[in-house]
Formats: sequence, C-alpha cells, structure tokens
Amino acid sequence: MATTAPTGSPQPDSTHHDSMHPDGTHEVPPPALSPQPAKHPLQPGQISRLGIAAVVVTVVLWASAFVGIRAVGPSFSPGALTLGRLAIAAVVLGLVVLPQVRGNLPRGGEWWPILAYGVMWFGGYNVALNAAEHLLDAGTAALLINVNPILVAIMAGVILKEGFPRWLIIGSLVAFGGVAVIALGSGQRSTADVAGVLLCLLAAALAAVSVIVQKPVLRKFPAAHATWFGIMVGALCCLPFSGQLVSELQAAPLPATLGLVYLGVFPTAIAFTTWAYALSLIDAGRLAATTYLVPGTTILISWLVLGEVPTVWGLAGGAICLVGVGLTRRRSR
Repeated sequence: MATTAPTGSPQPDSTHHDSMHPDGTHEVPPPALSPQPAKHPLQPGQISRLGIAAVVVTVVLWASAFVGIRAVGPSFSPGALTLGRLAIAAVVLGLVVLPQVRGNLPRGGEWWPILAYGVMWFGGYNVALNAAEHLLDAGTAALLINVNPILVAIMAGVILKEGFPRWLIIGSLVAFGGVAVIALGSGQRSTADVAGVLLCLLAAALAAVSVIVQKPVLRKFPAAHATWFGIMVGALCCLPFSGQLVSELQAAPLPATLGLVYLGVFPTAIAFTTWAYALSLIDAGRLAATTYLVPGTTILISWLVLGEVPTVWGLAGGAICLVGVGLTRRRSR
C-alpha cells in the first residue's frame, strides 16, 4: 500500500535530476549540449547553385540536340534515330545506375508513372518530333514545340497545385513572343504541313504531360534512376525500329554515327538526368519556362559549330526569351 510522506518532510524537486551515492555525494549530470546553429534553408523560389548548374547544362545540351539532329537527320529515320539515342543512353547511364539500383527498384504501382513518361516522353515525344522536323522548317517546329512550357504551367497549376503566379504567366508570354520572333525571322519559307504541325503539337503535349507525371516520381527515386527507368521503357517501345537502325547504321557515314553517339550520351543520358534533378528542386511550371532559352541557345551553337551567322531577328528573339525567363523568376508581392 502506498504511503504518504510526513508533513514537513522535504519533497524532491521534480526538476532536479542529480542522483545521490551511498557516501552522500551527488552525481552531477553532464552539461547539456548547446544546440547546433540552425542551417538557413533556401527561401521559396530559391534553388541551390547545383540546381542552377543543372538547368544550364540541360538547356545547352538540349539546344545542341537540335543541331545534332539536323546533322544526322539525312542518315537516320525518326524511329531509328530515337532507338539509337535511347540504346546508347541506356548503356551509358546504366553504368552509373546499375551498381546503385539494387534494392531500390520500383514496386507495384510505382511503375505506372514511370511507364507513362517512358512511353510518352522518351518514346513518343522523340519519334513525333523527329518526324515533324522532316516535314516542317526549323522555325515553325521551334514555335510549335514551345507550346510545351505553357501546357506544363497550366497543368502544374491545376494538377500539382502550383498555382498561377502572375510573373510566371507574364514571363512565359514574353518568352513565347521571343520564340515567335526567332521563327518568323528565320528567313525560311514556312512549310506548315498539316501532318507536321499535328506531330509537333503532339510532341509538345506528350512532353508536358510527362513532366507532370515525372515530378512525383522524383520524390521517391534519385534523378539518375528515374531517368534510366524511363529510358529503358522508351527503348523497349522503339524496338520495332531495330531493323531500320541496323541497316541505316551500316550505310551511315562515320560523322553521322558519331553524331548519333553524341545525341545518346549528352542530350539524352546527361541532359535528361540534369533536367530530372532540377525538376526535383523547382516547380514544374517555372522549370519548364527555362526551356524558352533553348531556341536562342541553338542559334548560338549553330553559329559556333556550323558557321551559320544568326539573323538580327534571331538575336532579338533570343534576347526577348532571356528577358521572359528572367521575369518568370520574379516573386509576386
């Protein structure tokens, strides 16, 4: 039976945790550790330097892809070109991912979004865009494919609950206007073939949906893993083009084959991984707006690599795109 302490007897201090030894001495507890200084998290809208570097690498390498595709296009059909890029990317990125992927494979329903963006983006988008570029001039294709960031911003606002920041909308419209200036001032005769237009818009839609689908996957898997899974799915979808790829490789000149290797390693394996890394850090709508810099960067690369001097319209359009993308980074007050 419990007993009560006699009245007047000293009560233990509930806040005192010293323990008494048999000899009457007290054991003094160790001093409390001083709290570590808190790390200052990045403010909303800010990204790390590594994230910025990932965006820059993605833009430059994707811009170089348009130059590379134009260079190897006469030697490879759309399906064979896509399969070749994906096969090379799967091998290169697999060397990095496979040693780490054991025990971290998707399970059950986690495969569904990966299958979706693997089929739509790595497979369907690339085949549709390659086919469209055989039917349209570069300016028209660039204008149509840049509907993609607008679609991403709309879907991210509705589906991912990113909202519709005022400066994102304003900057996107300004940047799209810059793409229009580049396209209209390219000096090429418009070849607005209906099939080409539809293929380009299909590619833009497939890419936009894929960005929305991929975003949640990057909360569970590293960027390289998520990219490699999608590349493997896309490559499997393109296996029906393997016969064409083999015959076209046999007939292709060495520069075209080396160009295919470049497209597989850099704009595919590396750039899609840096894109995924950036997407894991940045809102989908704001990140998609940075792709407005691709047409202007393509012009500069063509100037440096192919000796194609840009027109005044091209330079002006590129500058407008740069201003537009800068506006998307502003925060509404």
